[in-house]
Amino acid sequence: MNEPLIRVEGISKKFTGRDGTITTVFDDLHFAIEPGEFVCLIGHSGCGKTTILNVLSGLDQSSSGYVFVGGREVSGPSLDRAVIFQGHALMPWLTVMGNIAFAVSSRWPQWNKSKVRKHCQQYIDLVNLTGSEKKRPAELSGGMKQRVGIARALAIQPKMLLMDEPFSALDALTRGVLQEEVLRICAETRQTVFMITHDVDEAILLADKIILMTNGPRAKIAEIVVNTMPRSRTRHNLHKHPHYYRIRNHLIDFLVDRSKVFASDTPDYDPRHPPLVTPGPDPDEAVAAQMPKPALTGKPLAVVR
Repeated sequence: MNEPLIRVEGISKKFTGRDGTITTVFDDLHFAIEPGEFVCLIGHSGCGKTTILNVLSGLDQSSSGYVFVGGREVSGPSLDRAVIFQGHALMPWLTVMGNIAFAVSSRWPQWNKSKVRKHCQQYIDLVNLTGSEKKRPAELSGGMKQRVGIARALAIQPKMLLMDEPFSALDALTRGVLQEEVLRICAETRQTVFMITHDVDEAILLADKIILMTNGPRAKIAEIVVNTMPRSRTRHNLHKHPHYYRIRNHLIDFLVDRSKVFASDTPDYDPRHPPLVTPGPDPDEAVAAQMPKPALTGKPLAVVR
């Protein structure tokens, strides 16, 4: 079998309080991400979602376990892994072009200015910011700032794009537009993405797989939900697909109830192999949908007034 791009083996994170009490935020997590996959992580506050992302990026270290990217163990930050935070994290004194060029020049220091600018322009065009190259962050809207952050991350051509609720501070309209932009860009570039979100519909729209975390402390991966909807989904047709409500209800049911009462000590639960769940339509519904429809014969129905 081919090696997954990201392989997480048994990571846990513990913190020692001022009184010496040790708190285990999450424990014994195992999952893998294939090249080109878009994976979302959902869970309540306190289960360690951002810490997991920071461990994957190399900005933090787990208390135990290992993370491998491309077969190599993660031991620190790398330009092979780009991070997009909740805030835009742009340098206010640099223009759009300057912010992206700074990252590109760090990735390829041997490139001359002309090559750097040409490369940056490709990604400015990709996120639909053509014409804003000379603007500084103070002249941009919140959505435009996040577009710059996305362009900067993609411009260094990372193996892995890590996103920590990048749209949470945006208004609903801008958020929806950027979600579809991310879908389009990932389809064009086949970018591998790991994203944290609290938004169930955002996860269904963007993700190929959705990792569900139990409540902390000692949070676990309860299951991994496979999104059976086609990748051609959009915000406008998402709710029309027959799998949509089954997947959505499954996720909400987990967040409302099952995340609190999940028991990791059940005999059939193995943290090394979290269950893959495919919430398709009910078997009875699927059978009924395949049955031939009765022919319309006889007199038309009377109209009741």
